[in-house]
Amino acid sequence: MTKTVLVTGGTGTLGKLVTPLLLEAGVHVRVLSRTAREGADGIEYVAGDLQTGEGVTAAVAGADTILHLAGGQKGDGEKAQTLVTAAKAAGAPHLIYISVVGAERVPVESALDRMVMGYMASKRDAELVVEQSGLPWTTLRASQFHELLFTMVSAMAKLPIAPAFNFRFQPIAAVEVARRLVELTLSEPAGLVPDIAGPSVYTMKELVRSYLTAVGKKRPIITLKAPGKAARAYAAGANLALDRAVGKQTWEEFLSTKLATPTHA
Repeated sequence: MTKTVLVTGGTGTLGKLVTPLLLEAGVHVRVLSRTAREGADGIEYVAGDLQTGEGVTAAVAGADTILHLAGGQKGDGEKAQTLVTAAKAAGAPHLIYISVVGAERVPVESALDRMVMGYMASKRDAELVVEQSGLPWTTLRASQFHELLFTMVSAMAKLPIAPAFNFRFQPIAAVEVARRLVELTLSEPAGLVPDIAGPSVYTMKELVRSYLTAVGKKRPIITLKAPGKAARAYAAGANLALDRAVGKQTWEEFLSTKLATPTHA
């Protein structure tokens, strides 16, 4: 029988890359959507909301595997628990979660930490829910996507003086993460698998400078020191996976391709 995979966050940056790859692999793809919509391009859409729990039970029914890509700045743990509760009632599907490199190493303890690094804490909360769910599970931690950093630096470059925190990043192409997730989806549950990260490390200042150069702009860049214990860990490289630099596309290659598209020409 055809394997059914439920994808949360299927309309996001990563989800839009994962779903066609799953279809190519011959599985039935079901996407959890917050609004009702007709099926298209071979994808079934089911309305549901992980925050309220509405529609989630119907969404997980009959799913062999759940690929949990949905996430945000806060509340990921609660949303993961909603998903787990529904999944356990439906049977024992393989639950696959995408997290972020360093989620377990960045200490988010104070209100200041949560304000600056709430995303890391949210991811870690969801990791623990998945790990302790009692379901067969797999978690993959990835470094920051090129696409996310592009959004960040292009916004900074619009300011008269571009700010850059004292952070380093190891960006990876989202499509490379998508391919790895499909491999995991088609495999047996594996628990916490090795991280996946990009080929090179850059300071935030270097990312901003390379973007400005690529678009032909000049801006002064000021380096800022982010406050708090979590930010200090991040600045020390807790978000890096130097021994897992398995990504192929460099930031420079991504930038060249991205800016060559009509939208950014």
